[in-house]
Amino acid sequence: MSKSEVPPKGGFSFDLCKRNAMLSKNGVQLPPFTKTGTTIVGLIFQDGVILGADTRATSGSIVCDKNCEKIHYMAPNIYCCGAGTAADTEAVTDMVSSQLQLHRYHTGRESRVVTALTYLKRHLFRYYQGHVSAALVLGGVDFTGPHLHTIYPHGSTDTLPYATMGSGSLAAMAIFESKYKEGLTRDEGVQLVAEAICSGIFNDLGSGSNVDICVITKGNKEFLRNHLKPTPRTYVSPKEYTFTKKTEVLSTKITPLKEKVQIIEVGGEAMEE
Repeated sequence: MSKSEVPPKGGFSFDLCKRNAMLSKNGVQLPPFTKTGTTIVGLIFQDGVILGADTRATSGSIVCDKNCEKIHYMAPNIYCCGAGTAADTEAVTDMVSSQLQLHRYHTGRESRVVTALTYLKRHLFRYYQGHVSAALVLGGVDFTGPHLHTIYPHGSTDTLPYATMGSGSLAAMAIFESKYKEGLTRDEGVQLVAEAICSGIFNDLGSGSNVDICVITKGNKEFLRNHLKPTPRTYVSPKEYTFTKKTEVLSTKITPLKEKVQIIEVGGEAMEE
């Protein structure tokens, strides 16, 4: 196969970076990407792991989605919260989820949390080294017990009894550091996670809307979608919104177009027959 026939490599293409830099330098405003300015948390309780997240997705100062899902499925016993660029978190978690499914088909065994952790951190570090904006909180229960990990966009990881990530992580960590204790029951863990997410919602502009919680125990998973709605709408118009049926024409100006044809004679010697 010749060099020109080699198929393109997979992954991201950065061929247009110079073009985008030139357009930005000349004053062209590039469209923003959707980021989940986020509060995501996780903790280990006596029977397993509890994960929590808010549901606001933003693009700059605009709220794109008030009720998005930031808790992603990885395996029946493993789930992952994502913060950063929404497309990156979904793409990375979907890819690793499919790899774990193939691994279960091949081995016939339940997926281990450390396997998902290795897939994620190798992918983020080896290929992209921070260019994929995916900050993750990974939690699950396997035959070795409950596990909770954080994965940063560059591929570094932490293993902790409780963790927070995202733009509202400091507010949530303040709740955990003051109230977390070992041996929490399921109800105490759910209440603490909900309180930490609410702290991020009320103290961080990028976090908001509702509270999602996922409780993972040995052989069981409970997903509490919209477990809390701490910021409901306080005013709803009694009348339905009405819009004009058509756009009003303010002014009309018609400019006739005239076709201009310019003939240019080019001198030169005649061709011999």
